[in-house]
Amino acid sequence: MRVQPEKQQHAEIANVAGSAQSFACRPMSNALGAEITGINLARLTRDEMHIIKKLFLEHHLLVLRDQHLVDADILNFAEAFGPIEVNQVKSTDGTVLQAVHAIANVDSQGRPAASPLLKANYNWHSDKSYLPHPSLMTMLYGVEVPPVGGDTEFANMEQAYDDLPEGTKSRIDSLRVVQSFEYMLDKLGQRAIIDSAMIPPPVDHPLVRTHPETGRKSLFVGMYSCRIIGMAQVEADKLVAELLAHATQEKYTFTQKWRTNDFVVWDNRSLVHRAIPNYDMGAHRRILRRCVVRGGVPQ
Repeated sequence: MRVQPEKQQHAEIANVAGSAQSFACRPMSNALGAEITGINLARLTRDEMHIIKKLFLEHHLLVLRDQHLVDADILNFAEAFGPIEVNQVKSTDGTVLQAVHAIANVDSQGRPAASPLLKANYNWHSDKSYLPHPSLMTMLYGVEVPPVGGDTEFANMEQAYDDLPEGTKSRIDSLRVVQSFEYMLDKLGQRAIIDSAMIPPPVDHPLVRTHPETGRKSLFVGMYSCRIIGMAQVEADKLVAELLAHATQEKYTFTQKWRTNDFVVWDNRSLVHRAIPNYDMGAHRRILRRCVVRGGVPQ
C-alpha cells in the first residue's frame, strides 16, 4: 500500500473564546483514512465538530491520536452523528453490552484469552448490516493494545465498486442481498453470545447501496450475506465471495496499527472491516472501548 504523507492539510478553527487553534489532517493511504493530531475530543467546539464531520465524509475513516476519554466523552461524540445503537450481544459476564462497551480478548477475570468470546470480528463485515437500519458509524478507543499486532483492517467498498467492469455493475446494481445474524452465528458456532429470543430476523438490503450524504455507490456484502434474492444458492455464494475478494485487495485497504489512546471512527456505509489476530492473544490484552451510531435504511 502506498502512502502519501506529503498530502497534509491544515485546518484553522476558532474556539469559543475566539483564539485560534489548529489541527493537522494527514491522509494515511490512497484508499481511505486520515490521521488527525492536535485536537481534544473531550472539549470539541462546534466549529471543530463541523470540520471533523466533513473530513469523515471525505476520508471514510479518521484516526485521532492522543485522546484521553471516558465513556461519557465517547457517547457525547457519537450522539453528534445520530442515535446510539442498542446491542443484542452479551459480554463475558453474561449481560448485554452497554452503549459504550469493551471489545477485548479477556475472560471474565480480565485475563488475556487465546480464544475470545466474539469471533465474528475477524471476518470482513459492516457493523449491524443484519438490521433494518444498519450502522452509520462505529468508533473504537484504544485503552490497552498489544506491543505488536492486534491491527484492524478496512476496505473501501466505494472504490471497489467504481473499479468493477460496467457489465458487472449492470448485473448487480438491482440485486438484493439477505443479511442474517443467525447465519453468522451458525457459521462460526457463536450461539453462546446471544439469547435466542434476541436474534434479529434476516433482512434484505441492496447489494449496491448509495451513500445518503455523498451519493456514491458501494458494495454491501460481508460475513452476514447469506443469499441473494432470486438467485440460486451456489451462484449467490460464488458472487458474494468474488465481490468480497475483489473489494479487499490491498489497493482498497488500510490497516490501523493501534497505539494506546487512538480514537478511530469509520463510515460503515462505505467500508467493511475486520480485526487481525496477529499477536499472542493468550499473553497480551487488547482492550478497546466501542460505540455504534445507528444509520438509515440502505437505498
